[in-house]
Amino acid sequence: MTPSELDHEQQHLDRLYARVDELRAQVAGELDRALRARGGSARDLVDREAQVDRLTERAATLDRAEEGLCFGRLDLAEGQVRYVGRTGLRGPAPERTPLLLDWRAPGSRAFYLATPADNHGVRRRRHLRTSARRVTGLEDELLDLDAAPGALPLQGEGALMAALAEHRTGRMKDIVTTLQAEQDEIVRADADGVLVVQGGPGTGKTAVALHRAAYLLYARPTVARQGVLVVGPTPTFLDYIEQVLPSLGETQVVLTTPEELYPGVVPDRP
Repeated sequence: MTPSELDHEQQHLDRLYARVDELRAQVAGELDRALRARGGSARDLVDREAQVDRLTERAATLDRAEEGLCFGRLDLAEGQVRYVGRTGLRGPAPERTPLLLDWRAPGSRAFYLATPADNHGVRRRRHLRTSARRVTGLEDELLDLDAAPGALPLQGEGALMAALAEHRTGRMKDIVTTLQAEQDEIVRADADGVLVVQGGPGTGKTAVALHRAAYLLYARPTVARQGVLVVGPTPTFLDYIEQVLPSLGETQVVLTTPEELYPGVVPDRP
């Protein structure tokens, strides 16, 4: 791996985390002032509660972004570079320059859809492997087959081989860095009715459904206001999946089993 390429991506990641730290301090200050505010009318109290809720959620989002903040880069045909991550980040006012695109934003979709046959204007897709705040590896895919040899130096063995070699644990992991085009189509489908996801065991139905919930919370304000209920077959299953949605930046989700759906009623037989 070319040290200069790794160093370049590390410098960009450092800038992203510096912005996260700046925003975290800013939110903490606003939250402290809101909590110290006293008096006022009933409307003022309601507005203050809403502000505290909003700031608390923003602080939680920034905290969750600590791990795996940025995982992708798109080199576009017109020379632009876009970075894709778990949450969106902009620079300070007044410019508000985009620094990182949320994986659910329309501008990030090419990261999941682009192929050499239809590259969606992407010349090179780069997957960034990170640990805490350090870049540990790069995996590139050349999507512009007409690019001049050597014009876009490639790093790593490819994202697929890296994913296959990754260490497995006993907890479900999010698949946001490796969503395939067919999975992305399900995640971003219209929300006009019931969406049924079918497939054999181990095909990723649950992971796609959870990413679908995270997308709806981001893209549909009415869903975000109401929240999402996830019903799983057993508490063991819920324990298995419970970290996926928080890792995608969402906490407005309630997880339960069928036997706990009705408050106050506890079944006494299987």
